[in-house]
Amino acid sequence: MKLLIFLVLLLPFSIFAQSVGDQKFIQEVVTIHSSKEGLPEGRIDKMVLENEYPVAEASGKRFGFKDSKWSVIKADSKGAIASQLPVIPGAVILSSVPFKDGYAIGCNRGLYFYNKAKKPTRIFPANDTYNWVLKNVAALVVDSKGRLWFGAEEGIGYLEGKSWKLFTGKEGLPYNKFTSAAAGVNGTVWFGTEKGAIEADHDDFKYRFSRRWLPDDYVNSIVVQKNGTAWIATNAGVSQVTPVSMSLEEKARYFTKQVEERHNRMGFVAPSHLKEQFNVATSEVGISDNDGMYTSMYGAANAFRYAATGDPEAKKLADQSFKACKWLVDITHEKGFPARVIIPVDWHEPVNEIYSREDNLENQKKDPMWKDIYPRFPKSKDGKYLWKCDTSSDELAGHFFFYGIYYDLVARTEEEKQAVREVVGDMMDHLIRHGYKLVDYDGKVTRWGDYSPEYFASVYGYDQRGLNSMMMLSFLNVAKHVTGDTKYDKEAKILRDKYNYHIYAMHPKEFFPPENVVPWDNNLCLMSMYGLIKYETDPALMLMYRQSLETAWQHISKQKNAFWDAIYASLANQFTIMADQKIFEKGNLFPENRLYAPKVVKNYYKRNNNQSYILENLQKIPLDLIGYTMDNTHRLDVVFDLSPLQKPNVGWRANGYAVPIDERGHVRQDRDGFALLASEGDGHDEHEGTFFLLPYYMAYYHGLLEK
Repeated sequence: MKLLIFLVLLLPFSIFAQSVGDQKFIQEVVTIHSSKEGLPEGRIDKMVLENEYPVAEASGKRFGFKDSKWSVIKADSKGAIASQLPVIPGAVILSSVPFKDGYAIGCNRGLYFYNKAKKPTRIFPANDTYNWVLKNVAALVVDSKGRLWFGAEEGIGYLEGKSWKLFTGKEGLPYNKFTSAAAGVNGTVWFGTEKGAIEADHDDFKYRFSRRWLPDDYVNSIVVQKNGTAWIATNAGVSQVTPVSMSLEEKARYFTKQVEERHNRMGFVAPSHLKEQFNVATSEVGISDNDGMYTSMYGAANAFRYAATGDPEAKKLADQSFKACKWLVDITHEKGFPARVIIPVDWHEPVNEIYSREDNLENQKKDPMWKDIYPRFPKSKDGKYLWKCDTSSDELAGHFFFYGIYYDLVARTEEEKQAVREVVGDMMDHLIRHGYKLVDYDGKVTRWGDYSPEYFASVYGYDQRGLNSMMMLSFLNVAKHVTGDTKYDKEAKILRDKYNYHIYAMHPKEFFPPENVVPWDNNLCLMSMYGLIKYETDPALMLMYRQSLETAWQHISKQKNAFWDAIYASLANQFTIMADQKIFEKGNLFPENRLYAPKVVKNYYKRNNNQSYILENLQKIPLDLIGYTMDNTHRLDVVFDLSPLQKPNVGWRANGYAVPIDERGHVRQDRDGFALLASEGDGHDEHEGTFFLLPYYMAYYHGLLEK
């Protein structure tokens, strides 16, 4: 009975989201076919279906697919449709398709309709926006609803009844050098191009290019089976894109298995390296600078999962992450200083040779503040392990984010709660003892661990004061909440009254110039906001922090990042509840400006995000988390960011939002969705499924998955 009451208390929102977590959606799964499966090397000329079985044609031979293998089959005796087509003077026929009582014919000179009773008639598609004289109509198809589609230099269009619907980059068309087309199910159409395939679902376009989707970007032919599976012939093999019915819960189980099997190193979560490019069977778990951050995120995912579902596996995994994170703190030279990484002393890489004194001096040429410390991986006291020093703010943000959530949602016994109190208290006391700095075993502050007033007043730290001030106040809020010790409230008051940390926190991260803007600061900022706002009890500070939250989120609101959106929405909803309770109307919170409080409540009473984007992002995250190089700079539907001093190859789609996550190089949710040219390992690294699990279970717990 006590367990039942405990779980009910942990389910204020999540029960409403459960139906969404179990609802099915279509997850597209890619299988690449090459000579390893029996196809010839190089170009596949054409794909056809025979009795719903795919057949590939290459170099005059035909290859059928059966039992996961391709083998040579007999030649086809059917005649070609081109013999029934008329000669159009001065035109080269590029495509054709039976349409109504004749044919639609695509030429270099345009689009023609033809039947035997009449001469070919040239067609000029037009609507209220466009009036096209088509050129190079290389793709024609009639979809399952009887609509004629074309692909030409001008764009894509379809004829429904007597009306044309026409698309260019402004309407979301990503590319226009067409090679082929095929009808799919339920009115969808696939187009082959010289750089990828385009899946047109009525007025929406999905762009399938790069090694994530295809063995080669040049598409020669496409066929689509009745179950919706697309077979795509390219210059380097065949891609099979299968629509799989899946729920978010099933996807979560898939990624939990992926993390545990390929990304768990002694309880720490990290990316893995692929010895053979694109082959996850050759995976080996690596190390990163941020084992604490990534393990904390995985632990938080399972804490939210446990609170939302009561699944004992979730508690086991959250406990596993907590113990690993606490080990990072316990292993080092001084109480409360967290290591970045722990590895066995016989680790296969010579880490202290890689991070040598010479390497430190070389880095100082680019960054004079780079820490010259050696060894960067000192030995543990028992001599069994190496731990990485020079710990950064990333680690602290991860630890404090996780510990508050774990304490509230997972730690049930007094022993479990006391373990959290100890590690949080130790870390916070270290920072206070050293003047709000992370101090390494050499007695000096780490490169990215300075939260002191002196640092913020310097020419090399002024740009960090907004983010780092907010983070320090967040850490103190978490410490006060977890330990119950009022000394942390007193420290926070000193930082506010004497050094204006709360004022700096209203500008919670850098937005300009671009060289000061890094995407992982969004992670640090939003994750720290969670503890800052969740545990704040002062209504005046809550108003200031709500304004700060909006400032931080608006800058990234067009990226459709489920994690950042979930943090924002959960905190904004908390503010709305407080406003409904009239908490901000009790007393004159800002006597020097009586209009401030009502203005903040009015402006930020409701959250400004589109909740459906969380669900969209979670559904679009590919199952394949290998880091591929993807260059979106050629797309017709992107707008480049021409802001002063902006780096090249930054932009977004014509609708103002980032390129979807399954169409860009970054699959990690702590990267820049506006980066049009990106790679996360060029096929040599696989990333951990935490980047689905944390936003999913956080949104699940907070009731953010309803459409």
